[in-house]
Amino acid sequence: MIRSYFPKCVALFAFFVLSVGALDTFIGAVYEHAVVLPNSTETPVSKEEALLLMNKNIDVLEEAVKLAAKQGAHMIVTPEDGIYGWVFTRESIYPYLEDIPDPEVNWIPCRDPQRFGYTPVQVRLSCLAKDNSIYVVANIGDKKPCNASDPQCPPDGRYQYNTDVVFDSQGRLVARYHKGVESTPQKPSRRITMTWKQRVASCYQS
Repeated sequence: MIRSYFPKCVALFAFFVLSVGALDTFIGAVYEHAVVLPNSTETPVSKEEALLLMNKNIDVLEEAVKLAAKQGAHMIVTPEDGIYGWVFTRESIYPYLEDIPDPEVNWIPCRDPQRFGYTPVQVRLSCLAKDNSIYVVANIGDKKPCNASDPQCPPDGRYQYNTDVVFDSQGRLVARYHKGVESTPQKPSRRITMTWKQRVASCYQS
């Protein structure tokens, strides 16, 4: 059985106009939907099961992206935890995470899906942005390996981040923001800074 947080098929839109400079304005859409949730967030599932659930939420998001683009939006901001839900343990969230590269690598996942390994969610979000010529801001999970040479490395050998990503209208990954901190009971927290694009994304997801 799959659960939804809001009544089925509920979708909420709000449009905003931001002026970045005297000659630079754009229309943005802020979006919420009935998130499809896993049956349990405490028991780890396979990568295949995790992807199946995430695709169900991206299916809903796809319709919202198309509608926003048709209505003239240049950017759509999707909800935090809108792709896989919330209240996971460190272990149970792991199958939902992907390795999100630094945007400086100049990567369009939709055109080069194998470049950074298993990244089906990033590929699909990139294609939604590219196919609809719209910026897509989404909240997904990032994982970064580490080892004993890093004194802050968690015992399981990886950092896990709640992450905002932005794909431009060509499907290129242009921003990655690790929201808040990554911490464990044994290790201090690490904080990541952000750019103006990511501040826009974070503010409208809060």
